[in-house]
Amino acid sequence: MKKIFIYSLTVLALMSCGKKAVETEEERVEQVRTVVLQPREIERVISVSTNLQGYVTQNVAPSLTGKIEHIYCEVGDHVTKGQDLVRMDQTQYKTTKISFANLGVEKNRVEQLLKTGSATQQQFDQLTTQYNSTKEQLDFLEANTYVKAPFNGVIAAKTYEDGELYGGQPILVLTRLDKLKALVAIPETYFPLLKEGMKLTLTTDIYPDRVFPATVEVVYPTIDAASHTFQVKVVIPNEKNLLRPGMYVTTTIGLGKANAIVAPYQSVEKLVGANDRFVFINEGGYAKRVPVTLGQRFDQDVELISPEIVAGVEMVTVGQHKLVDGVKINVVK
Repeated sequence: MKKIFIYSLTVLALMSCGKKAVETEEERVEQVRTVVLQPREIERVISVSTNLQGYVTQNVAPSLTGKIEHIYCEVGDHVTKGQDLVRMDQTQYKTTKISFANLGVEKNRVEQLLKTGSATQQQFDQLTTQYNSTKEQLDFLEANTYVKAPFNGVIAAKTYEDGELYGGQPILVLTRLDKLKALVAIPETYFPLLKEGMKLTLTTDIYPDRVFPATVEVVYPTIDAASHTFQVKVVIPNEKNLLRPGMYVTTTIGLGKANAIVAPYQSVEKLVGANDRFVFINEGGYAKRVPVTLGQRFDQDVELISPEIVAGVEMVTVGQHKLVDGVKINVVK
């Protein structure tokens, strides 16, 4: 009888606990405030920060090793296309130049003998081949012994001094400054809107009262799977040399007017440990978690981009921090 009594108490206790758990779960109703989303006309603008680069940067690195006889410029010097930059050891060039001159004389002599029948066509052809090969070698040696500037620019770096042995590291770095470029990472959402030739503006804290014009030169065709962005190459005229490679700038691209869903920025939640954003909407009295992509920012509001975030949706704006997917909610007016 004692055992039956203890068993009955145990069953009653378990039933009581189970009943309380159910009642507690049923009682969980979160109080929230919501707003019914409506489209809003916005001026579509993308502002992205980046660093400037020289439009063209080239290492001055001859294809010959050996002693550097003379470097004609220093860091910061402006040079023009075709200007002498470096003179390498001339020994090999001068030797080859003498050989080429002798081959020229011999080629002319054999050509005259060929006309009189004193030389064979084979002799002349062999000499011509040797002459042409030496000419190619001489051209190569000349270009790599007397190194000239391939374009107008400024010397950005210098690694060696006169008389040092050149071992492969660039002697100079030449950068074009009259025109600069910047690579801008744009969110993938805007990929259909960016076109080559579009105009944009550029600003920098160094010149707070100035706005610099720029143009989209290349829209890269692929999307980065990790960052969900694509690159745009922007070209910036810089005839006055006010801007410099390495400067931190902000690019602003106007894309015209558009209708968008805009909501308070504080209503957007961020996944801990990641950059994923989400909001909660009211779906039949229950909270539904919806992933979103943030678009353009407007003071305290932000554009929300998601197939489920459309006009007429009731989105939670107050109380969303304590919500989980599927919890019952009560909308407080």
